[in-house]
Amino acid sequence: MKILTAKRAGFCFGVKRAIDISFKLAKEIPEGVYTLGPIIHNPQVIEKLKNENIFPLDDIDDIQDREIKALIIRTHGIPHQLYDTLSSGGFRLIDATCPFVKNAQHYAKLLNDNGYQVVILGDSSHPEVKGIMSYAGEDALVVNGNTHPPRLKTKVGIVVQTTQPVEALKKLLSNIIEHVKEVKVYNTICNSTALRLKETADMARKVDVMIVVGGKNSANTTQLAHLCSSLSVRTYHIETEEELKEEWFENT
Repeated sequence: MKILTAKRAGFCFGVKRAIDISFKLAKEIPEGVYTLGPIIHNPQVIEKLKNENIFPLDDIDDIQDREIKALIIRTHGIPHQLYDTLSSGGFRLIDATCPFVKNAQHYAKLLNDNGYQVVILGDSSHPEVKGIMSYAGEDALVVNGNTHPPRLKTKVGIVVQTTQPVEALKKLLSNIIEHVKEVKVYNTICNSTALRLKETADMARKVDVMIVVGGKNSANTTQLAHLCSSLSVRTYHIETEEELKEEWFENT
């Protein structure tokens, strides 16, 4: 049996950066540091971080119950109003927001400041999108690529959740282009995401079975698994090697 491994397997740049920041800070503060939410949606990595005295907080209210010396903002970013509140919390606040997410936040604010109605392509329940939304103005909308956004003004500006596929952006543009006078688009999709999706699709077309390894609560990993399944290849989304089953690989 031949086994292929994706060249881009592993953590993306933003997650690697946040984890490195966390490890460095934990060495400076042996009592432990905290992250606002899990720094990555991967239970095994979270346990490893806990062993290094890096602990996730489920909610901002948890801050009041602990003596915190340092709090790390994870890669997804947070609403700017929350950032302002945390800045006066009496502890070190370290911003590990992914630079690609920062770009989306920046362009959402820029569009809003210049009179555009901001349309965010993404998942409205995702922490990254909630953060971007806080910069986008009161008339901003969050949509997916399959729907026609309601209540559009004549000037529309688009930013994208960094992990969205480029096909979703193309669909969104085709849905709204005839209904507005002006559209300004900032393609804020992470390069790493686009490359991983392409590599995954290319690999899925060459194999009998795809094993996608990553947190089952991870939107990125789940997206990769769905992509493989959509290409009619047997796909299994696992977190650890213990989940592998011999029968998956029969006749491959």
